[in-house]
Amino acid sequence: MAEEAVLGYLENNEEIPDSGNFAEEKGISHDEIVNIIKSLNGFRLVDAQDIKRERWVLTLEGELYAKYGSPEVQLFQAVPPEGITREDLQKIFSSRLPNDIEDKLKSSMYKIGSTQAIKNKWIEMGKAQVSKKVPHVEDKVKDLLIRIQNGEAVGAEDIDALKKRKLISSQIWKGYSVKKGPKYAPKRKKVATDLTRENLQRGDWKEIEFKEYNFLAKGQPTEGGYLHPLLKVRRQIQMIFLQMGFEEMPTNNYVESSFWNFDALFQPQQHPARDSHDTFFLKEPSTTRSLPEDYVERVKRVHESGGYGSRGYGYDWKREEANKNLLRTHTTAVSSRMLYALAKGPFTPKSYYSIDRVFRNEAVDRTHLAEFHQIEGLICDRGLTLGHLIGVLHDFFSRLGMSKLKFKPAYNPYTEPSMEIFSYHEGLQKWVEIGNSGMFRPEMLQPMGLPEDVQVIAWGLSLERPTMILYGIDNIRDLFGHKVDLGLIKRNPICRLGI
Repeated sequence: MAEEAVLGYLENNEEIPDSGNFAEEKGISHDEIVNIIKSLNGFRLVDAQDIKRERWVLTLEGELYAKYGSPEVQLFQAVPPEGITREDLQKIFSSRLPNDIEDKLKSSMYKIGSTQAIKNKWIEMGKAQVSKKVPHVEDKVKDLLIRIQNGEAVGAEDIDALKKRKLISSQIWKGYSVKKGPKYAPKRKKVATDLTRENLQRGDWKEIEFKEYNFLAKGQPTEGGYLHPLLKVRRQIQMIFLQMGFEEMPTNNYVESSFWNFDALFQPQQHPARDSHDTFFLKEPSTTRSLPEDYVERVKRVHESGGYGSRGYGYDWKREEANKNLLRTHTTAVSSRMLYALAKGPFTPKSYYSIDRVFRNEAVDRTHLAEFHQIEGLICDRGLTLGHLIGVLHDFFSRLGMSKLKFKPAYNPYTEPSMEIFSYHEGLQKWVEIGNSGMFRPEMLQPMGLPEDVQVIAWGLSLERPTMILYGIDNIRDLFGHKVDLGLIKRNPICRLGI
């Protein structure tokens, strides 16, 4: 209906000067007319020019005054000829106001009415008595508001006065003036958007008018890939290791044998960590096929009877326990393989690191998952001491932005001495544990074939904890796993460590 009205009017007239007046004349919604004008303008059937007009509309307070009258007039009318006390005046004023006005607003209107009535010199407000100074007043404010409501013209001074009292606000009205376009027709011809098989079969494609391509139109925004926050922090930590001269260890084996994961690290077979309540053991294949037999024998001997200055654990070491396959519980299993490979040739000092996934049979909560990422670094060289380890830790963690460190003695089966690492958290205003460290025991290193004067210092921490701190995440399940919000991955900022 609106389209026929616009095109039909232009067939006999040069222009629609004002879409608002046109909509009112035709009895059609102005929004509907505007939508049709935009559509016709896009197809060049008409040429449309913007029209903007400022108009004044009443605020909620202004509508209230237009309906019930201004508060100054209502207050004046509440004052009897003989005068009244302030307290009684306020009670009478509030009682005359409609019940749908809140008490708080009534109190505000009383203050406004008093101020305006005194300013207009309508009343005299003494210390105890309020009296009239004029016999009669007109509600000019109400009259002005009703005129604006009806779309009538109002003087500039009156507009300014009403604006100052926040009884009216400006509203921009938008419309169009419309003329015939270069492709004008009394009726829009439907154009085809696709060439179909039926068009070709019937042969009517020759007469069909097709919609022109708009080569300037913007298509759907392309969705690029996004890096997960863990990957961003992982890359930053990887760069720190590379800057310190470390080599990355291959960590592509999620499945590991108990031998490399536990036994090679001088961890006894009765240790609680080797229980099924803490470790995921594989059903198929349940055992490993091959292990280096000469090395296995040396590991067995040091577990049972000791050696290299150790008494061992004094128990019957079982090969079937060592053969069990599991999901690795730490990347130190990779470290044991790398050190064993290093011991096969002439000794060369090495610095290794790894950042990869490990698995533990833990109850899932806000800070624990059954799988997470472990960061591990180790240095293998002659003459290393605990002082070297502390110095390297200060260097490494200072690059992460953690300059305040302290260390606490701890126990690990395969390191002696061992230390827990704490950093002072400025936000929490307390010391927070951030990792573990130590020197690998001779019972672990020398069965591999490493020289007696070679020591290994090592440390490890999780990737999730620093990531959660950096990105302000307090639940690990919001960071890693199937419940992660994809919007988080798209919105998260660039990772900057140590800044």
